[in-house]
Amino acid sequence: MQQLTPILSIRDVSRRFGKVAALNAVSLDIDAAEIVCLVGHSGCGKSTLLRVIAGIEDIDGGSVVLGGEQVCGDGIFVEPEHRSVGLMLQDYALFPHMTARQNIGFGLKHLSRSEAAARVDDIIDRLGLGPLANRYPHMLSGGEQQRIALARTLAPRPSILLMDEPFSNLDRGLRDDIRAETISLLRGLGTTAIIVTHDPEEALAIGDKVVLMHRGEVIEAGTGEEIYATPHTAYAAGFFSQVNHLPSQRHGEWLETPLGRISAPALPGPADVFVRPRALSMGGDGVEAKILSRKLLGEIEEWSLELAGLPRPLVMRTTARHQAEPGAMVSIKLDPSDVIVIPKGQV
Repeated sequence: MQQLTPILSIRDVSRRFGKVAALNAVSLDIDAAEIVCLVGHSGCGKSTLLRVIAGIEDIDGGSVVLGGEQVCGDGIFVEPEHRSVGLMLQDYALFPHMTARQNIGFGLKHLSRSEAAARVDDIIDRLGLGPLANRYPHMLSGGEQQRIALARTLAPRPSILLMDEPFSNLDRGLRDDIRAETISLLRGLGTTAIIVTHDPEEALAIGDKVVLMHRGEVIEAGTGEEIYATPHTAYAAGFFSQVNHLPSQRHGEWLETPLGRISAPALPGPADVFVRPRALSMGGDGVEAKILSRKLLGEIEEWSLELAGLPRPLVMRTTARHQAEPGAMVSIKLDPSDVIVIPKGQV
């Protein structure tokens, strides 16, 4: 099977601001029509990487190739307006003195008046924005402003769409609906998109590829299922869900932990063992623990448990309802199929 050429290829890209390395030897390939989520805590470099791709920031090393053309690196720098890249900012940046229709058509000055009008009509029709077309931004809700900003970014038909925290300004219920609508539209149009988010759940839910960044570096990249189920670093294990860290001692192909033996034949050396709260259950033949607290989280109960040999309390989450009270001793079992084992020191 013939290997497809990535629409975007980033190689060893570095960017410094004084002594701070905002990007440190970042490499990444993105395929056409792929939706990629850049995720990480504030200051990890994801927005800087987006600005580099857009051409708003230059680089100190490495290269960026877009659509087969090198756009920066090795003394080359293609200006943003010549990159066929659409950038949608977090605050939408709509022009307050323009109607929605005028905002959508703002980036089409290279087309004739009739061509631009036809392009605007097409995107308004695709997004169902007809009732909003003649309204000004102050007359629109947050969700409506987001849709107009998206339409304006898509109207020039960029080869790649960059979105910086596009849903963070919306209320939670509205955010879920607008996000689903936006992703459905992008998939329907076959648009290549890179979406920056700090929300792990959002990244896992919408990205064909999830790229986790930390301190200017790509820590892990893969599908949502891969990066959640089989993280290769302790940082990734803890970023996408809460985890309990268990000390362990290796004995042949087994790791001895305070919650019992874990099979780990594929990792011959010392290892870190991480257990998600859902992997623990109460009752039956297990290890004795003391209940410290119980918290009701709707469908889920969260329990804090004290276990001999652990410096911190265990966190257990379950949909089962238990009547035990803080101070009581209970039996805790571990589901060995839901355990993450990582070579020790793989931060």
